[in-house]
Amino acid sequence: MESLVSKITDSEVEVMRVLWEAGCELPIADIRKPLEKSSGWESSTIKTLLRRLCNKGVVLSTKRDVFYYKPLVSEAEYNEYTTQNLIDRLYDGSAKNLVASLLGRKKLDDADIEELCALFKVGESNE
Repeated sequence: MESLVSKITDSEVEVMRVLWEAGCELPIADIRKPLEKSSGWESSTIKTLLRRLCNKGVVLSTKRDVFYYKPLVSEAEYNEYTTQNLIDRLYDGSAKNLVASLLGRKKLDDADIEELCALFKVGESNE
């Protein structure tokens, strides 16, 4: 699945988000409406992006009265891959260095830090 996820472009992610948010198969019209509104893309652009996603194996299309589309990759799988890729590229695979960077740049407030501490404690108790 990782090799499939790695091929999704930023524009294609916008299409995937519509599918992920729906949580079910969608006809092209239901994909097109929010994307035309948010991105200003023409119908032909959206169809091209959907065709590419299908060719990459991350979206399945089914022909009925119109084409219906559903994601074959979950948002969680995509997020996990992109997060790990970011950590690998920018922090030499060290999640600790990522967190240290966020702390050093004051990107986390006290509430965020408390929440992370609670998550670490839950992780420790599950070991």
